[in-house]
Amino acid sequence: MIHPLANHIVTLIKQDPLRMQVLDCVAQLDLPQCYVAAGFVRNLVWDHLHGYASTTPLNDIDVIYFDPIDTSYESDLQYEAQLKQRLPELNWQVRNQANMHTRNGDESYQSSLDAMSYWPEKETAVAVKQSLNGDIECISSFGLESLFDLQITPNPKRNRDIFDQRVQSKNWLTQWSKLTISHS
Repeated sequence: MIHPLANHIVTLIKQDPLRMQVLDCVAQLDLPQCYVAAGFVRNLVWDHLHGYASTTPLNDIDVIYFDPIDTSYESDLQYEAQLKQRLPELNWQVRNQANMHTRNGDESYQSSLDAMSYWPEKETAVAVKQSLNGDIECISSFGLESLFDLQITPNPKRNRDIFDQRVQSKNWLTQWSKLTISHS
């Protein structure tokens, strides 16, 4: 059974023509465990819960996938170039999560979902993908309740200083004034 909050996210995504276009482009890459993640979903939920008439512009589009066979950074760049050809106005960032543990000093990640469980904020660890038949799936490493409760929660797997720096540099508490920092 699909979680009601995941259904809510899917509904919000379907109401956003740009996000649907993004999901369609990413689905065409047909990469393993491939999702559009982080602010693409998180910001949409926060915008909705703040009652904003239009969505906050996206700084970038975070595309994640998990391919332990082809771990070359050049492949990420090739996928970014393909997406840029389709939607050139967007800032694409494609990262194979099978590589990211080395940058972060972690044990090897086992999947895209596992990799997300190491991200600095729990509410950022949310992602969506569209299958080739058009179905949309939503995943999260920590559940969706705190995202919908307008919380920002530090991930205990990460240094708290990284969390604090991101909250400040991204200006989240100003952009979304109802947000609160959770300490759980």
